[in-house]
Amino acid sequence: MARTNTIFEGVATALITPMTENGVNYDQLGRLIDWQIDEGIDALVICGTTGEGSTLTDAEHKECIRYAVERANHRVPVIAGTGSNDTAYGVELTRFASDAGADACLIVTSYYNKATQKGLVKLFTEYANASDVPIIAYNVPSRTGLNIEPDTYVELAKIDKVTAIKEANSNISKIVQTFAKLNGALDVYSGNDDQIVPIMAMGGKGVISVLSNVIPAETKEICTRFFNGDVAGAAALQCKYSELISALFCEVNPIPVKEAMAMLGFCDPILRSPLYRMEPQNLERLTRAMTELGII
Repeated sequence: MARTNTIFEGVATALITPMTENGVNYDQLGRLIDWQIDEGIDALVICGTTGEGSTLTDAEHKECIRYAVERANHRVPVIAGTGSNDTAYGVELTRFASDAGADACLIVTSYYNKATQKGLVKLFTEYANASDVPIIAYNVPSRTGLNIEPDTYVELAKIDKVTAIKEANSNISKIVQTFAKLNGALDVYSGNDDQIVPIMAMGGKGVISVLSNVIPAETKEICTRFFNGDVAGAAALQCKYSELISALFCEVNPIPVKEAMAMLGFCDPILRSPLYRMEPQNLERLTRAMTELGII
């Protein structure tokens, strides 16, 4: 049976976290949230991979969630990144986000301490028991060394609070198998900007996007065209922005997107170690891609 409690359809921006040398720059974060919503974005993800959630202090992580919920003020859903390699800590964050008014939680699979496939079902059950809001299971094998297998998604769909997937497994064949086995039991979002249209073509609901930090309205237009039946138009935009997407991932995310947003005046290019500034040749590539598209 298909889910009826879709969190969003279209584009959720995986927001960067603007920083100072000493902490989070909430003035810049607030301006970014307002701009994203004004540009028509469908949802916001706070404290995910792009938001450097794993290097925020506990206090910063919770304050960013609270602040984003308050600033968005129900204009769009706010999805809080609350997963961790330490399940007890992740559960605590999930409970906090749920109580703070987040509309959903994005839970990455365990990393470093890698679970088995059966362990993943137990893991997401623990998170679900801590949450009053829907959960998006986040599959990103390139970072975690762990893939959620299609059969495991079928089991996750039986957990009441687990309603969606952020699929950042670049193996299209596996993703097709997942769609075939789920038959609509979970909503699927692309976790890779270079696969927005392909995943929507399989029945996906949209994308949780890094690209939309930089060009929110244009990223939204990819989904709008697709959902309006203009598949060719959506595919054309996917191709148009392909070099920018590649440039945004030519170094570890969020290094390039932080540089891009600094060029646009939304933040300072400050990252938390072990992330560092871009190599000059890669920064030149990113600058060229943004210039050719008229973004800067």
